[in-house]
Amino acid sequence: MTTTSAYDFTATTIDGEPVDLAEYRGKPLLIVNTASQCGFTPQYEGLEALHRTYGPRGLVVLGFPCDQFGHQEPGDAEEIKNFCSLRYDVTFPLHEKIDVNGDDAHPLYQWLRKQKSGVLGNRIKWNFTKFLVDADGQVVDRFGPTTKPEKLADPIEKVLTA
Repeated sequence: MTTTSAYDFTATTIDGEPVDLAEYRGKPLLIVNTASQCGFTPQYEGLEALHRTYGPRGLVVLGFPCDQFGHQEPGDAEEIKNFCSLRYDVTFPLHEKIDVNGDDAHPLYQWLRKQKSGVLGNRIKWNFTKFLVDADGQVVDRFGPTTKPEKLADPIEKVLTA
């Protein structure tokens, strides 16, 4: 079977439960690799704001903790979950810690990187790289770590009204 959309993948939640991304079919996704000890970590606040603002209109923010960049996500699932909840009141779905580059990269990230390359080709440059996926499950844009979540309002509006 050829993977044709983001909805063709499964992931594991931070609580260890498998989730079929097909359950989000028809909803735009903002997929982000996150880290708790990164200079960009305050973006959790902006991502949560996007979740609260656009979630009622269908947007789903998905966080994927990753420890591949400067060992900035050293914690286990419980530590990550507590940090995100207590520090940033994160309520959007978080997933288990994954790799986003290399041979062990999660299949979703292998696919995302092929759909939209960035500054380093199809490799992820750093934590808080963001992929915007439309309601058909197709990647419409990729944003680097320095793009703050609040700058995504216009692109998100476009996928919500498409």
